[in-house]
Amino acid sequence: MYHYNVYSIYTLSGRMSQTLDRQKLDSLLSRVQKPARYSGGESGCAMKDKNAVDVRFAFCFPDKYEIGMSHLGIKILYGVLNTLDYVWCERVFAPDTDMEQLMRTENLPLYALESKDELTAFDFIGFTLQYELCYTNMLNMLDLAGLPVRAADRGDELKNIVIAGGPCTCNPEPITDFIDIFSIGEGEEALPELMALYREAKKEGIGKSEFLRRAAKLDGFYVPSLYTPQYHEDGTLAELIPTGDAPAKITKRIISDLENVFYPQEFVVPFTETVHDRAVIEVMRGCIRGCRFCQAGFIYRPVREKSSEKLNQNAKELCYSTGYEELSLCSLSTSDYSNIEPLLDQLLDWTAEDKVSLSLPSLRIDKFSKEVLDRISLLKKNGLTFAPEAGTQRMRDIINKNITEDEILRTCRIAFEGGYTAVKLYFMIGLPGETLEDIEGIAVLAQKIVDLYYSLPNKPKGKGVTVSASVASFVPKPHTPFEFEPQDTQDMLKEKQRHLLSCIKSKKIHISWHDSRISALEGVMARADRKICKVIETAWRMGCSFDAWDETFKYDLWLKAFEETGIDPAFYANRTRPYDELLPWDHISYGVDKSFLIRENMLSKEEKTTPNCRERCAGCGAKKLNGGCCIG
Repeated sequence: MYHYNVYSIYTLSGRMSQTLDRQKLDSLLSRVQKPARYSGGESGCAMKDKNAVDVRFAFCFPDKYEIGMSHLGIKILYGVLNTLDYVWCERVFAPDTDMEQLMRTENLPLYALESKDELTAFDFIGFTLQYELCYTNMLNMLDLAGLPVRAADRGDELKNIVIAGGPCTCNPEPITDFIDIFSIGEGEEALPELMALYREAKKEGIGKSEFLRRAAKLDGFYVPSLYTPQYHEDGTLAELIPTGDAPAKITKRIISDLENVFYPQEFVVPFTETVHDRAVIEVMRGCIRGCRFCQAGFIYRPVREKSSEKLNQNAKELCYSTGYEELSLCSLSTSDYSNIEPLLDQLLDWTAEDKVSLSLPSLRIDKFSKEVLDRISLLKKNGLTFAPEAGTQRMRDIINKNITEDEILRTCRIAFEGGYTAVKLYFMIGLPGETLEDIEGIAVLAQKIVDLYYSLPNKPKGKGVTVSASVASFVPKPHTPFEFEPQDTQDMLKEKQRHLLSCIKSKKIHISWHDSRISALEGVMARADRKICKVIETAWRMGCSFDAWDETFKYDLWLKAFEETGIDPAFYANRTRPYDELLPWDHISYGVDKSFLIRENMLSKEEKTTPNCRERCAGCGAKKLNGGCCIG
């Protein structure tokens, strides 16, 4: 472990090198809310001698510290990169508005938490993109670092390579003007390969453009500057032409052996509270379910699991090294883990004695049992959360949810008889084929759950029930069977919201939803092409950032940006795409065949379901990514 007494701030574009001592930085931090976001020095952070490494990587999360420090992916990749003796990976988070204002006033560049060096001192500036509405934050962070936001303006010197990964890169086109290279898929093995390539390139003294040409030959990396789009007169994509020997299709990287892949034995433990302040173990990747709206369920295929013994070992190491008193089991559908009950038994052997509570998010309604409930209840009894997603069976069949109303009520009965008095339900409105009768079905189902509670003779004595329904506006996403579908307009969504409220008759039912304007913008960004880059940059230059936060979302400026750039958002969000249209993301392969997505879309229109992957292989193609065979 290395220690330091001063914070080095090197060169900001057009400025002389300067050193900011601890006293000056402490003075600045004393003027902001939550200074621990910006101080670094937490237990578990990686400290290295910067003169003893060949590659420096600034891992940037384009949102607030407490959001980024809750994200498992950054913890894993931070650990992976720092296991390489020639790489030092450090963390960078988007400063909140108060800190940003001071940084700009004091001419203080954005810096990494470990060394306090500014971002221009780094070889790689890597962004993990979890949500489309963080794009303006990404530009803001580059600007705060003193770097041009457009890749073409950053020169050919082999440094400050901007790389992006995460789920949003399944359609990288909306931000291609800003990114040098995209990491497609899982990064534990891919990023070390890129670091080794860069190390050699640095020794050779080649330029950035030559390095990028070489990087494009590595599996799972997309260099957008090597591709030229051509458009039809109607604005749709006609062709994406690769330069030289750049591959026509980029296939995601996948970890075949999840059992033995790197997993951190310790986390960086923040000084301040974060959104998820707990130890986390990843039980599986992928999902067996095939819900047609769920992007994660398709881009993380195929399903891979860890053994319960390995997971128990991971959990012990993390809880003992961090001191966390809560442990969460992480996956897209935790109750679909094939050894969930044996795993819970192994964890309970020591968590109960050590007073470590257990959290099981992502519980499936049809996999919830009294046995699982009994194990959870030994440690923690908060409200339970389930996701029916739709209020009627017709809509649940359209989206391939594969659960019935009887299963929903059975699950709620188990919870109520087990002593629970609060249930939170996730729904969506704006789904393809939806009617106002389906919207009313949400209220009807919620009322049936309330009535069920009061009908039980062995319900908790002297306590009322609370049914909370969180209703999100559906956003069609790439690489799903609904990628072809139009998104509801705001007027349509507002009408449905009003209708739902009019159908609620009980004070025991609480309805909440997000701003439909934010969902509308998300829908544009999710399925756009390269032409949208100028809209994102224009909106950012007008003052847009933290667009996912209600208090900082500036919808009027976004509308102005669309108007000034001559881009119609409805073209990307509110039109049906024919099956034979070349989509902006069709050159990015996540292993699921487009023919399968078309077949699933057609089945949704027939209100027919597809069994989950364990019941019968549907032949999506994803098993071929790790050497398997799809037989559907």
